Amino acid sequence: MALTAYDLWKTYGQKQVVQGVNFTLNPGEILGLLGPNGAGKTTTVGMLYGSVIPSRGFVQLGQHQVQVQGRIARAAMGIVTQEDNLDPDFTVFENLVYFAHHYRITGKAARHRAGELLAQVALQDYGSNRIDELSGGMKRRLVLARALINHPQVVFLDEPTTGLDPDARQDFWKLVSQLKQSGCGVLLTTHYMDEAQRLCDRLILLQQGKTIDQGTPEELIERTVGREVVEIEGIDEQTLQQLATQAGTWYRPFGTSYLIGLPVNNPQSIWEQLSATAPERLTRRRTNLEDVFLRLTGTSL
Repeated sequence: MALTAYDLWKTYGQKQVVQGVNFTLNPGEILGLLGPNGAGKTTTVGMLYGSVIPSRGFVQLGQHQVQVQGRIARAAMGIVTQEDNLDPDFTVFENLVYFAHHYRITGKAARHRAGELLAQVALQDYGSNRIDELSGGMKRRLVLARALINHPQVVFLDEPTTGLDPDARQDFWKLVSQLKQSGCGVLLTTHYMDEAQRLCDRLILLQQGKTIDQGTPEELIERTVGREVVEIEGIDEQTLQQLATQAGTWYRPFGTSYLIGLPVNNPQSIWEQLSATAPERLTRRRTNLEDVFLRLTGTSL
């Protein structure tokens, strides 16, 4: 079933946190929701899942409107929140068995499902362990297993790999890719640009509650910042502005330095002109999603 957000708004007092967000998440697709802190990502996910009531607009999963038929819709959803919120009084296996009761899966069926999921997330050897005996990566995998207890058709991953080491993140990415291959729709929020670029089929960029752009990672990079960018330090802005204007390209402040896009048709010309200014630092590299966000908003993600 597809999940569709229709004109979602959320207002708290006079503050508009989400403003007119629209999109569809299709089965077997990973959709990324990107934005800085305060952009409205978590509020949007809350409205999709039904824990936050929209001020305007609605969410539909298949034939069911989440705000009206919440219990039916949520029966086909799973969510991995930013916090682990696992029960420390239960073992790894017991955490899954008792959570299954929320979906009226009990007894032998609950134990069988818990065993299946532990194997799926490679925790089958840790079923009798206490929660405090698990590493951070193991806890995240267990939270994902818990979110899958009801065979959901849509899974929400709200910054699921924050704080994990590179190996644990890679392990989690494999599990997310398996969800996609099984036909599950996945909505991912993340601050990691490599994660978004690697996993997501499409991206929605949020700024101050509004959608500022959307598309595949490749589309967003190509049309917004081009193929290559230069990081330069030790050049005055007026000179840089002149060079950018002459080349028909863009530039942005970037910490103590600047970013300037290399035109696709003649990148070597402006590169040589920048080199001739004898800057303190000059680096040429491929563009990425971080550059996209910086170009569109003026701030880093």
